[in-house]
Amino acid sequence: MAAQTKIAIVDDEQDMRQSISQWLALSGFATQTYASAEDALKKITPEFDGVVISDIRMPGMDGMAFLKRLMSQDSSLPVIMITGHGDVPMAVEAMQLGAYDFMEKPFNPDRLTDLAKRAAQARKLTLDNRALRRELSDGTVLMRKLIGTSPAMERLREDILDLGQADTHVLIDGETGTGKTLVAHALHAVGPRQGKTFAMTSCAALGEEELGAKLFGPVTEGGLPLVEEARGGTLVLEDIEALPLALQARLLTFINEQGTPAETRIVAIHNGSDPEKSLEDSLRSDLFFRLAAMKLVLPALRNRGEDVLTLFTHFAESFGEEYGAAPPQLSAQEAAQLLQAPWPGNVRQLINLAERAVLQQRRGTGSIASLLMSDTQEQGETVQVTTEGKPLKEYVEAFERMLIDNTMRRHRGSIAGVMEELSLPRRTLNEKMAKYGLSRGNYL
Repeated sequence: MAAQTKIAIVDDEQDMRQSISQWLALSGFATQTYASAEDALKKITPEFDGVVISDIRMPGMDGMAFLKRLMSQDSSLPVIMITGHGDVPMAVEAMQLGAYDFMEKPFNPDRLTDLAKRAAQARKLTLDNRALRRELSDGTVLMRKLIGTSPAMERLREDILDLGQADTHVLIDGETGTGKTLVAHALHAVGPRQGKTFAMTSCAALGEEELGAKLFGPVTEGGLPLVEEARGGTLVLEDIEALPLALQARLLTFINEQGTPAETRIVAIHNGSDPEKSLEDSLRSDLFFRLAAMKLVLPALRNRGEDVLTLFTHFAESFGEEYGAAPPQLSAQEAAQLLQAPWPGNVRQLINLAERAVLQQRRGTGSIASLLMSDTQEQGETVQVTTEGKPLKEYVEAFERMLIDNTMRRHRGSIAGVMEELSLPRRTLNEKMAKYGLSRGNYL
């Protein structure tokens, strides 16, 4: 991490700038030095991905004024102040203004390095969180995460775009691991509430009294109950089937008081893994019909056809990059096993399997079959490589599409490379790419 972390050093004394820079450079940081706060402000933006070290006493704009300017443009930027012995009270004031920490001259270089590393970690976490928030508010990014070309997924994406524009409440139903939380984020991000508050809680994670306080108040330490925090935005209630009856009544009152259109949209998520018990069995009927005014049912992975192979390839490539290992190349038998597996854990289970497959590949041991066997034995299921339930032609076509797709990715859209690896003439390859909806432009 340190090798890529920037440190901006601001001090009017050249010897001090150079000594700090040289020491931190030896510790693996990328240092930038500035003789004045004015010069530094020209380069340090709210997206500056590093740490600032500044002297307090400088001609022109001093360290305190510099700190105030930095805090006004990004209050989470770590700023370490350097102070002389007589300036300690001023350094304490700087801490109150938002400085990360201060060091008194003469300082221990090792302590400075340790402080810089901790500040850099804090900065990275802040920027990562910002990127995640931007991603979760970007409908285009979220819709791309709903991977798959099966008819069920095409309909789901269309429904999300339609319901995202509506002001009514939505019920999201589906088995565990199908991506219900991701869909809730997408509903918020593609509609007019984008940029407004998105609040979420699980109705199963807290006791009745604690959940009631979190939802409706009173909340201590100056916080707002979620129904107030989410006003004008979206409130997502996961595991809605676990909401106690007394709180169901309070939620119904809150919904009724809003009128139409609703000021705050409620997105209720039902974990529909128990086929013996529907949501109507768990909720009072008047609340159920208010929440289920619009309903999205997410498809189980076992009903999504060759999306299984597309998803496996996507996740295996991602984990391959993360672990520095080549993703496993599926054989026809392994592809058939993935297509026939029951997937009780759905996409979440497939993600876990793809990660383990990459780790196996890196060690050079194991097989997809052994991973599936382990998963299905834990779930009390069995997987056999047969062609029962589907024509053999469907399995062959799914494997063929995956093989061409993967080969095109490896060769970055080079038709000649794909023709040579798969021993296919140009015309045959073109016909098959057209048949499976594969375009060379997607791989360049």
